[in-house]
Amino acid sequence: MLKFAFRNLSRHKLRTALTLGAIAFGVISLVLSGGFVEDIFIQLRESTVQTGLGHVQIAKEGYFEYRSRQPYGYMVENPRQVVAAIKGMPAVKEAMLRVNLTGSLSNGRGELPVLGEGVEPQKEQAVGGFITLIDGRRLGADDRFAAELGEGLARALGVKPGDFVTLLLATAEGAMNSVELEVVGVFRSFSIDYDARAMRLPLATAQEALAVSAVHTVVVALHRTEDTPAVLAELRHTFGGQGLAIRSWEELADFYRKTVDMYRAQFGVLQLIILVMVALSVSNSVNINIFERTGEIGTLLALGNRRRDVFWLLVLENFLSGLLGSVLGAAAGVGLAQLISAIGIPMPPPPNSNVGYLALVRVVPVAVLQALAIGLVAAVCAALLPAARVSRLPIVEALRRI
Repeated sequence: MLKFAFRNLSRHKLRTALTLGAIAFGVISLVLSGGFVEDIFIQLRESTVQTGLGHVQIAKEGYFEYRSRQPYGYMVENPRQVVAAIKGMPAVKEAMLRVNLTGSLSNGRGELPVLGEGVEPQKEQAVGGFITLIDGRRLGADDRFAAELGEGLARALGVKPGDFVTLLLATAEGAMNSVELEVVGVFRSFSIDYDARAMRLPLATAQEALAVSAVHTVVVALHRTEDTPAVLAELRHTFGGQGLAIRSWEELADFYRKTVDMYRAQFGVLQLIILVMVALSVSNSVNINIFERTGEIGTLLALGNRRRDVFWLLVLENFLSGLLGSVLGAAAGVGLAQLISAIGIPMPPPPNSNVGYLALVRVVPVAVLQALAIGLVAAVCAALLPAARVSRLPIVEALRRI
């Protein structure tokens, strides 16, 4: 029967080619769209991590829930010991300390509220790959009373590298303090809102201004984002019972989770639409083919072939068409994905950003297998009803169409 099905496919080369083309086009569409969506996920994931969030954050228990109400009531008192325990893990690239502060920044002519971070400049490069320096230089290990400002904040204050600004803030005990800082650089991130309020200054300067020796968070950067679940489990085991809260980047990035859920739902609808389109295209071809072969099918029945054998012969022919078309489509889709990725797709800035990026079409094995399955299932499903209908025709009526 398999040999017979192959011979039947080769009898009508043009119709078979059209059927294979419809299936292959659907599979190519799924491979390319799946690779494009996967690239969006990966680039969004890496930008979320690299804009300063890090792969894992460690803080005192309760900090993530109550930091807005009691920012200095939940601080890690022995951060160096925590860093020492983390740095021995093979997957860890860097572990850095941070202090968060709020206050107002003045240049003598205007004053704006700011969200500041005390950072270790020499380590921050490990999680700052998506922050672009647009003027001046980055904070250095030897800097003391210096600061980097977000692009929107620098523009609103009218300051540039080399200018001096005054940071006014409340210490952990509630007293007012002020620090004069030199602006050494202006940076741009993926978030316009963040750039409009953000400043970075050396960790020692921030601790001195707040009159504290503790830190708010220990930020962990990994060599590979894929290692996050394993490292998270290891950290929770290592620091269990020490009063520390450990959160992954995904737990902290609510925007990322919701965006991924939205895109996955949209891609599911797209897969359903392509499945229906392929099924309709193949169904049209199958109906015409079976109608023209009604007399042949009547002859098979008259020669003693069982109706179920005729039915499965027609289904097998479409199974082979679906398999061949899906394989050709998957191969072409992978080739096109690699070609498009070599060139890149210029994309406009995402929402709440003023920086575009270069998109790729990634080859995702799971998406390729799903596309193969959808092409195959669509071809087989399109043949079931016509094959069942024609195999039940009375032999005399089928023979009249010879």
